[in-house]
Amino acid sequence: MSKSFHAAWIYAALGLFAGLFYREYTRGKDFEGTTQLAVTHTHLLALGMLLFLVVLALTAVLPLGELRLFTLFFWFYNAGLVITVTMMFVHGIIQVNGDDRDLPAVAGIAGLGHILITVGLVHLFLALRKAVATREPVPTS
Repeated sequence: MSKSFHAAWIYAALGLFAGLFYREYTRGKDFEGTTQLAVTHTHLLALGMLLFLVVLALTAVLPLGELRLFTLFFWFYNAGLVITVTMMFVHGIIQVNGDDRDLPAVAGIAGLGHILITVGLVHLFLALRKAVATREPVPTS
């Protein structure tokens, strides 16, 4: 449970930093237009903080933390999210600096991040299925 809590607050801090960085970096460069930097803030808050707050709540009522599938979810998902958001930062900074070239290496690495996120989510759902199946039913009176 503590892993999910720590992940949630770290992603909250990173998301707030990303929003500040986007605002100040584009202002400092007198940039107007669209850039990947604009959405790193929401990706970190939604895919990072919010997801792990939901997982924290689920862990409070289900024995998720005890499952190897949950550990696999945690590491695959975090690795994928960090890679994806890092590539968004790289791509966004390149855009703000005025380079509009196609960057296949950045896109390829970001794609790897998305694949890892997907693998993580599959492990989360497998862990949820197992935890729900092993949970004792609530007695009815």
